[in-house]
Amino acid sequence: MTIAVQKLTLKEYLAYEDGTGHRYELVDGELVQMPLGTGKHSDISDFLTDEFRDEINRTELAWIAKAMKIGLQSPRGSRWETSRIPDVVVLPLEQWESMADREGFIPLNEPQPILVVEVVSPSTVAIDYRAKHSEYAVLDIPEYWIADPIERKVTVCTLKDGAYSDQVFTGTQVITSKTFPGLNLTTEQVLRAKR
Repeated sequence: MTIAVQKLTLKEYLAYEDGTGHRYELVDGELVQMPLGTGKHSDISDFLTDEFRDEINRTELAWIAKAMKIGLQSPRGSRWETSRIPDVVVLPLEQWESMADREGFIPLNEPQPILVVEVVSPSTVAIDYRAKHSEYAVLDIPEYWIADPIERKVTVCTLKDGAYSDQVFTGTQVITSKTFPGLNLTTEQVLRAKR
């Protein structure tokens, strides 16, 4: 749902608070309310965040996984600015710690996350598969997962030469990840949000 207000700059967006507790993305200067999502949506986001954290700890990487806590400035081609909030973000621990006293927001001039995940909802299908697919590729995010409980699949988009190469996993197929090669998850486990 787009909120009918005048267009906002990125600075105004980052300071915006309407007292409702709703979360918004900024798309071409307009506030777009993020849908609450189903319980399944939240379960999948939490499950992947936990699985990524476990793998980060197991491999002793200096990374961190966060669910719905970090905004990314988008390079979307418009004179108005855009900011996205992925469902899950994996980034270097040092970068997360640098946000201790500022917004949990990554501008275009900072290194981008290592991996992002979007969980598809009925209202976000086109955004997750098209808009964010191209925006995250332009940001040079090495890996983008699209967990789709509607179509019962997980698409892993791996950056190569500035564009994503997509691999679709279904059922009991083990998901292949360049970021987490030791992760042993099937699509079914991700969509059930249970091992």
